Formats: sequence, structure tokens, C-alpha cells
Amino acid sequence: MQTAKVKVQDMVSGAKEKVKEGTAKAHGKAGQATAATHGEKEMAKQEEKAGKAQAKADEHQERAEHRANATTGRHGTRVPLTAGGNRHHHAPVGGPAVDPAYPAAGTGTYAASDKSYI
Repeated sequence: MQTAKVKVQDMVSGAKEKVKEGTAKAHGKAGQATAATHGEKEMAKQEEKAGKAQAKADEHQERAEHRANATTGRHGTRVPLTAGGNRHHHAPVGGPAVDPAYPAAGTGTYAASDKSYI
């Protein structure tokens, strides 16, 4: 969940982006009005588009920085569930696991001589 500080910072970034877009639009319109040839008008349009795109990219970058700053403030509150690694799938230190009820189960062979059918 976002904190109030991050929300306010995002709103400020959005306002900055709108101002930059408006400035780019004004420069584009002024460039088109003063252009003498069709090529100059096209160039002014492209500069306007580039200015708007740059403003949007700046806003996204600022928002990412806000998120990064917000997460660094919460350092140490998240504890991983497997802090010491995977605890359940390790073999015992002494070698393969041997169940005392089934001594041959850990070796991979069948001990037919241990069974009596009488």
C-alpha cells in the first residue's frame, strides 16, 4: 500500500509532467507558426512530440524513484520464510537416511533374508 508521502510526490510529478507537456506544446505551436516551409513545420511537430514523450518519461522515472525511496525506509521489516535456506530436503550429516524400522530401505537393496514367512 502506498504511503501518503508517495501519493503526494506522485501528484507533484504528474503536475510537473503536465506543465512540461504544455511547454512543449506551446513551443511546437510557436515553431509551426514561424515556420516558412513544410519541412520546418514537420520538424516543429516532431519536436513537440519529443518534448511530450520526454515529459512522460521524466514522470515515470520520478515515480520509480519515489517507490525506491519508500522501500528503502522499510529496511529490515520483511523476513524471508526460509532464512537459513531450504531446511527440509537435506540429507543427514552421517550419510543417507536410514529408518530403523526398515534398515534396507536406505541402501537401495532388498534384504530378503531378514524376512521370515513361517
